[in-house]
Amino acid sequence: MKKNFHPNLHTVVVSCSCGHSFTTRSTKQAIHPTLCSHCHPFFTGNQKFVDTAGRIDKFNKRYELKK
Repeated sequence: MKKNFHPNLHTVVVSCSCGHSFTTRSTKQAIHPTLCSHCHPFFTGNQKFVDTAGRIDKFNKRYELKK
């Protein structure tokens, strides 16, 4: 087996932007994801709508049924 071929594994603390953190091993020194299983809408069941500049209202106004 070749020496100095495999990368070094480090014990790192992964800290999400929501504040949740856990310990794992990685070749990187630090990991900072924006979403994790504690804050992602798929896992939490809470759906968030990000309405930028009223796009949802604009869509509803354009395609609403005329009474």
